[in-house]
Amino acid sequence: MKPRVLSALERLQNRRGGVIRGRVGLVTHPAAVDSRLRHSTEVLAGIPGLQLLALFGPEHGLHAHAQDLIPVDASEAPQGPRYFSLYGSTVESLRPTPEMLAGLDVLVIDLQDVGTRCYTFLATTLYCLEAATEAGLPVIVLDRPNPIGGRAVEGPLLRPGFESFVGPLPVCVRHGMTLGELANFHVRSRGLRCRLTVEACGGLKRQFHFDQTRLPWVMPSPNMPSPETALVYPGQVLIEGTNLSEGRGTTRPFEICGAPWLDPQVLA
Repeated sequence: MKPRVLSALERLQNRRGGVIRGRVGLVTHPAAVDSRLRHSTEVLAGIPGLQLLALFGPEHGLHAHAQDLIPVDASEAPQGPRYFSLYGSTVESLRPTPEMLAGLDVLVIDLQDVGTRCYTFLATTLYCLEAATEAGLPVIVLDRPNPIGGRAVEGPLLRPGFESFVGPLPVCVRHGMTLGELANFHVRSRGLRCRLTVEACGGLKRQFHFDQTRLPWVMPSPNMPSPETALVYPGQVLIEGTNLSEGRGTTRPFEICGAPWLDPQVLA
């Protein structure tokens, strides 16, 4: 069955590159695939006039093998392009350095977000925008659908002064935007002089949930096995701030919660 929605990666492939040329750095992970499950590294490598020089991995690593809060180093580097982790053991490791960006003509970001403020791919994207701006490097975001739709916006706004890697923007917990829209919001609200281009999805409607796009779901992180997980995540992830388990490590993370001492009848 053909997808109803085309990701920006797919549209780029159909145009044989278009806006992307020269020496490219790519921020990516396993969920950055087209409708035939071809990864962004493969798609970009096949575009004439494009040289893939560097890969950058967000939290969980380039292969999404690392669990929550586990630093990732460059030892997982694939053969070919240089590889840099953007989730190490220090605050400084969360953003690309000038040395990492040296020699590039453009930084491309292709990440599957899940529609919740604390999901760290948002912060990684914004930090990359800021680093690229300082380096005078243009940025292209290959957009993907918000898997839980763009109609519902829920939860409190982030309070000023509480910005962090799990809360980088003054948006609601369930923000209702795509990663590309959030990138544009960040650039405009902060007045960044970033040469940002957002390549939009084709055929995407604001009310679409992921199953309506007919795109294949690939886990963007170890505990995000399905679009249904993404749907409950904005509320259930808050359980991380308690002494209950949110179901990580089970087959239904964030869909179940509990503790050995919890009385389910009282909770119900």
